[in-house]
Amino acid sequence: MINIDFTSKGKAWFIGIGGVSMSGLAEYLMDRGFEVEGSDMNESTMVEKLRGMGISVKVPQAADNIPKDADFVVYTAAIHPDNPEFVRARELGLTMYTRAQLLGAMMEEFKDSVAVAGTHGKTTTTGMISSILLEADKDPTISIGGDLPVINGNFRVGHTGYFITEACEYTNSYHEFYPKYNAILNIEEDHLDFFKGMEDIRKSFNAFACNTKEDGVLLLNADIDEPQEILRGVKAKVCTYGVGKGTYHAEDISYDDGGKPYFYAFRDGENLGEVHLCVYGLHNVSNAMAALGICHEMGIGFDIIKEGLNKFKGTLRRFEYKGLFKGAVIIDDYAHHPTEIRATLSAAKKIPHDRLVVVFQSHTYSRTRALLPQFADALKEADIVLLPDIYPARETDDLGVSSGDIATLLGAGAYYIPTFDGCEDFLRQNAKINDLIITMGAGDVFKIGDALTGD
Repeated sequence: MINIDFTSKGKAWFIGIGGVSMSGLAEYLMDRGFEVEGSDMNESTMVEKLRGMGISVKVPQAADNIPKDADFVVYTAAIHPDNPEFVRARELGLTMYTRAQLLGAMMEEFKDSVAVAGTHGKTTTTGMISSILLEADKDPTISIGGDLPVINGNFRVGHTGYFITEACEYTNSYHEFYPKYNAILNIEEDHLDFFKGMEDIRKSFNAFACNTKEDGVLLLNADIDEPQEILRGVKAKVCTYGVGKGTYHAEDISYDDGGKPYFYAFRDGENLGEVHLCVYGLHNVSNAMAALGICHEMGIGFDIIKEGLNKFKGTLRRFEYKGLFKGAVIIDDYAHHPTEIRATLSAAKKIPHDRLVVVFQSHTYSRTRALLPQFADALKEADIVLLPDIYPARETDDLGVSSGDIATLLGAGAYYIPTFDGCEDFLRQNAKINDLIITMGAGDVFKIGDALTGD
C-alpha cells in the first residue's frame, strides 16, 4: 500500500482519464485541491464532462502531453509500457501510480471504507449499498463501475468518513485495498488471460480477504466452496450471507405481477422484516442480502436498509429497459460470464413474454475460448440467439475462436451474424409482438437496442 499526502494539493496527470474509474479519481483529487490534468485516446462524453468541470484533457495521447512538473502520474491496466505518455513519464523520472494504488491510498482517508469483490454482481451490490448509505444520510464517497442514476454517474464525492467502491480481481489490483468492511460475492473462473486457473484465483481472493482490517467485517457468500481456504489468515470478524442460508439470509421469496422479488430477511434466525426490490431476479435477492449484511454490520437500522434497497432502481446496463420495437420489449444487460447469463435469463422468465431473443456479444477471446461450453449451456434457455463478433477489449484475434463456435454448439435457433447491422436487420425482419429481446455483453452491444428503439 502506498501513502499519498492528500493535503499537499499537488499536480496530477492521468493517462486514460476518460475511463469509468479514472474520471472519478480525477474528480476526487480536484475536490481535494489538486491541479488535475490528463489525456485520453478519443473524445467522449466523459472527456467533455471533465472539461466542463475545469479539468484539462488532451486527445489523443502523446509524449509531449506529459508535464515535467507533475507530482505524480496515474495510469490504468489498459496502458501498455509502450504507450508514449507512459514512456515519457518514466524518462522524466516522475512518480507513477496505478489506478488501484491511488484508489487504495484514497481508501485510507476514510474511517468506514467498504469494498465489494467477486466475479460478478459487484456493480449492483455496490449500488445497493450506496443507496442505503444515501438513505441513511451518510454522505458517502462512491466509486462504482457503472452509471448509478441516483448520483448521475459513476462517482460521488462525499465529505464524511464513508467510502464505498468495487474491488476488481483482474491483475490482482484489489490487493491494494484495505477496507474495513469487505464483501466477497462469489469466486469463479474468469480473467484467465491473467489467472492460471481456479487455484490461482482462490489464492488471490484469500490474499484480498486478509486485507480486511482487524476491527472490520468480512462478509462471505455462504455458497462459496471450501470457505476455510478463503478465510485462512483473516483476522477480521466473519459473517456469511445467502439465499436460505448464512448469517444474513433471505427466505419466503415471492415475485410480484411485474416479476420483481420480495422476501423476508433474517439474521441468525431473527426475522428482521420484509424487503421489496425494484430490480429483477433471484441473483439480486442474493446481492441485496450482501448489501443488507454490510450495512447492518455498520450499524444501520433495518428500516433504513429496506427503504434504501426498495429505492434502488438498478444501474445502467444491468437489466435496463431500453424501450419497445414492433411490440417487443428491449432490455440491455452487462452479463458477460456464463453465471451472469443464467441469472439474467432466469430473471427474464419472471417477465411475461412469448419468445426470449438474446443478442450476445462475447467479451474477449480468452474468456470465450476458456468458457465456450459454459456459454452455450447458459444461452440454451433462449428461444433465439444472435451472436455478433467477439468484443476484443484489450486482446487481439489470435486464439482461433469466434462467436460462430458458440452458435455451432447451440445448434437450431442460434445465428452467427458478425456485424451489428446484420443483427439489427434480422430483428427488424423477425421481431414479433410480445418478444423479450435482451442485448447482452460487456462491450458495445447496447448500440443495437439503441438503434432499434430509436427507429
